Amino acid sequence: MSASRTDQLRAIRDEIVGLVQSPLYQYRTQNGYFPVIGQGDHYANIMFIGEAPGKNEAETGLPFCGASGRVLDELLASINLDRQQVYVTNIVKDRPPNNRDPQKAEIELYAPFLERQIDIIQPNVIATLGRFSMEFVLRRFGSARANQRISQLHGTVIDVSTSYGKASVVPLYHPAAALYNASQRSTLEHDFQALIPFISDDKPSTMKLL
Repeated sequence: MSASRTDQLRAIRDEIVGLVQSPLYQYRTQNGYFPVIGQGDHYANIMFIGEAPGKNEAETGLPFCGASGRVLDELLASINLDRQQVYVTNIVKDRPPNNRDPQKAEIELYAPFLERQIDIIQPNVIATLGRFSMEFVLRRFGSARANQRISQLHGTVIDVSTSYGKASVVPLYHPAAALYNASQRSTLEHDFQALIPFISDDKPSTMKLL
């Protein structure tokens, strides 16, 4: 009998907790931070992928729990979607110092964990939050649009082929952009409309932190 999705995600969590070869491991342990694995429905139709956790996230182990998370929740509510119905994670699972952008080596190290999460959850749509996430996901699935800018692709639906079948990628600006630029908030609200066709009517599963 194959392991359940929850058990498979727990195995990923345990591997990341002990990932001593990560250049971010020492920074995590010295500061009493947690790795941020992901949170949400393990059978979600929609999976949100950000770049890397910030300070609030590393202190709690929860993805998008600070100001950006508040914006994300408001954007989900704008399309009548609850956090419990989606799965939220990042490419890099540990906080980079001073909230700097994740480095190429860090993305390469953590990417296999994200790829396994995608294969386990099997979302119908992957909503990328920010440029790093968009570029990684589109390249990962061999999209011909991987070299285009987020300013060109935000809010569009891009079909890709995955290990479990056809899926769609929807590039979105990072919710943090709305904290500094009011026009980005209206853009994000408009772009989130692209997710409406992917919302399931099924009752959401219990929210899990993994």
